[in-house]
Amino acid sequence: MKFSVTQENYTMDAQVEVVGKDLFIEVTGGDTPHIGTVTTLTKETEMQTIRYPSHDGRLHKDDVLARRIGQVIQNELPGSCTITAGVHVNHISKKQIMVSGQMSQNLGEQIKTWLQKTDFDAPEPIYYSDNENPQ
Repeated sequence: MKFSVTQENYTMDAQVEVVGKDLFIEVTGGDTPHIGTVTTLTKETEMQTIRYPSHDGRLHKDDVLARRIGQVIQNELPGSCTITAGVHVNHISKKQIMVSGQMSQNLGEQIKTWLQKTDFDAPEPIYYSDNENPQ
């Protein structure tokens, strides 16, 4: 599934891939999409983020977008969720920075609505009991 929002002359996209009951969400946009951060979460666990260095050695800040989306969808997650984020707008304006939070909130709401309407009918894994071993 792909979700998009456009404000202040740029677009932010969220491509959602379902893997069993888990979600992989790729958030990109602007002039130079990339992977700046990786954020992980489940319904029961806190978000964790890895921030990659940018061209000048500073760490990317795209987790601000991923965390906003994660906060919106967390209670609806059927399994684990990994969000990569990388949005770069050349010579971004203060107004474009300001609306980025609203844009990621909007993407989160779109994904949340989709999650509420989607049946994640993946088979449950089968594990050995404590008394069993592989043969």
